[in-house]
Amino acid sequence: MKNYFLAPSILSADFIRLGEEINESLSSGGDVIHFDVMDGHYVENLTFGPAILKSIRNFKMDVPIDVHLMTYPVDKFIPMFADAGATFITFHPEATNHLDHTINLIKSYGCKVGLSFNPTTSLDYLDYTLDRLDIIVLMSVNPGFGGQNFIPFVLKKLSFVRNLIEKNKLNILLAVDGGVKVENIGKIARYGADFFVIGTSLFGSKNYKLAISLMRKELEKVSIIRKKI
Repeated sequence: MKNYFLAPSILSADFIRLGEEINESLSSGGDVIHFDVMDGHYVENLTFGPAILKSIRNFKMDVPIDVHLMTYPVDKFIPMFADAGATFITFHPEATNHLDHTINLIKSYGCKVGLSFNPTTSLDYLDYTLDRLDIIVLMSVNPGFGGQNFIPFVLKKLSFVRNLIEKNKLNILLAVDGGVKVENIGKIARYGADFFVIGTSLFGSKNYKLAISLMRKELEKVSIIRKKI
């Protein structure tokens, strides 16, 4: 079976019970903690700072943490979140004046590098960065708030990026962030995703273990289909 990764997004968690929410989402089958950083500039919302990330890292020492920076300018935030314990640092290419410098900065801290693309952002940035990335994130909602519906035309971009990765024989995770749920996760995987950010569909459910189990079952069906192709 192909490896699929589910990343609970704590943006949708109950902040009063954040430690419990993280424990429950991981023990129910989550693989990676997804940590959204919003500064009120790149997007309108405000979320978490590095102190919270550091607390989570100390609380869950060995769990990968995927830090998604929705900040502008992005470079000044990278050292503080790297030092606080990020595994992945993903940023938006239009949030930096020097894309190459930002990638190098993340790598200099020993973090894995990701580029995140809004639904209508051009993928042309990949022409010059593809072989230096560890993860590519396609936003399937407009960034800033949880609970939005999946934007269907992102599937076409997803297929394009998957073909690009395979054509170049690169080991890059391909993530989808926004509106992922039991009803569409299989379809999204068929278009090439192997990393899924899950927010409201998980934390809005009454049974986290059941929600993740149902998603895994949908992904198992995709693996069978892919073997036949």
